[in-house]
Amino acid sequence: MPVDLVPLASTSQIERTPSREDGIPAELEEDLRAFGCKLIHEAGILLKQKQVAVATAQILFQRFWYTTSMKQFGIGDIGMGALYLASKLEECPLRIRDLINTYDLLLQRTSHTLSSSPKPKDPFKYAPMSYFGNTFYDLKDALVVAEMQILKRLGFNVHVVLPYGTLINYLRVLGLTSRKDACARAWGYLNDAMQTPVYALYAVPTIVSAAILLASRQLDIALPSRRLIDVWSVCGYVMRLYRERAPEERMRVMRLVGKKDVRGWLEENAVVQS
Repeated sequence: MPVDLVPLASTSQIERTPSREDGIPAELEEDLRAFGCKLIHEAGILLKQKQVAVATAQILFQRFWYTTSMKQFGIGDIGMGALYLASKLEECPLRIRDLINTYDLLLQRTSHTLSSSPKPKDPFKYAPMSYFGNTFYDLKDALVVAEMQILKRLGFNVHVVLPYGTLINYLRVLGLTSRKDACARAWGYLNDAMQTPVYALYAVPTIVSAAILLASRQLDIALPSRRLIDVWSVCGYVMRLYRERAPEERMRVMRLVGKKDVRGWLEENAVVQS
């Protein structure tokens, strides 16, 4: 499949992503994207990183999966590389060791959640890695490779337009800046949308309009009514994040953080389907 290096995905990339070409179902790919962005968000909070860097990392992470498959790279490694790269782009760099330790903590917590399911066991306790152990150097190599692959696959086109300024302008035009609840909800929907592919599919004004629409519907605020297909499509992506899921589905996503896990899942399901 030809790689399109523009910031927004092409029609061919949208219709058939590389992961789907390798047999990963669309719903599972969407869940893995969301979980990868959730890890980026949690790492950013633990590292006290600026929101602009975290948001940029999530958008780069989403773009990356329109150029390559989750069978080739793990969402954990690419998420770590995206946050490291975004921190450089936004001029708030992170120490490699701090980032690696944070992701190691998050991955250990995920493993603990899997091991304690369905019955909770002992509370999670982080076991720091050895300072000169192989784990650190393996994660460091994975981080460097992930950053390099993001730059390579995106053709060094890492320019990201964040939606927050546009949101403020739209709220002013609509006279909603005095409604703190509306502003907070719309801002929250924009951040939640980072867990979906919409920032790689639609222009920022469309996404901002969808966030304001969702906030106004939740708060019963009357807005000019006009049917815009793209806006409602973005709303659909965001609202799917809040759907009820069985515990087995959540556990399945947590088990597929690494590329080896994804390959093992594909092999197992290929055997079942055959």
